Amino acid sequence: MPRVLLLAGPSDAHMTTDVAGRVLVVCTGNVCRSPYIERRLVQLLAGTGVEVSSAGTRALVGAPIEPGSVEALGELEADAAGFAARQITPALLRDADLVVTATQRHRHEVVALLPRALRRTFSLGELADLLRDADLGAEMAALETQTPTGPGAPDASWAARLAALAWSRRGRSTIRQPEESDISDPYGRGSAAYVLMSHEIESQLRVVAEALRPSST
Repeated sequence: MPRVLLLAGPSDAHMTTDVAGRVLVVCTGNVCRSPYIERRLVQLLAGTGVEVSSAGTRALVGAPIEPGSVEALGELEADAAGFAARQITPALLRDADLVVTATQRHRHEVVALLPRALRRTFSLGELADLLRDADLGAEMAALETQTPTGPGAPDASWAARLAALAWSRRGRSTIRQPEESDISDPYGRGSAAYVLMSHEIESQLRVVAEALRPSST
């Protein structure tokens, strides 16, 4: 099936309709936090059609996942093989329907690199807060009525529609401060730091993963 691109206004997502959506996860080195989130989302969203990848703002290009994250993934039976860190680029951001960052600082860096990604870029904690009490069915239907074209439209990918929904809930949801929801960086800090990282991610990831499951699956 050919890939279909829907281009709307200057702040709209680069949307794909041949899959349920493309999610890009971002941290700093792309060897600890973002690959952990990537591989866990791949595991949790298996069979949905949602594609997940990751990149770093200052990536250790070509490096594998750090052993501490590999061990944490292994404990949850998530696959850590075949990974190579890569640097984030505007092209990667344009191709993503939803960008999930480890921290608010990473979110600011993403938006600085591609301002058009503003409305579809969230830290993991922020996205979890925005979606935690959402009535996805009713709110998605209302959003589709309000925005018949663009990222919230029925023919956009599910990930693009979810990003539009999350953005629409800003100001209506309680968002924790970064120090409460950012994912701490375990790089070079020993095994306990990776345990903490895993706990911080897992406490927020389920909300996001459940919301990312397209309603038709």
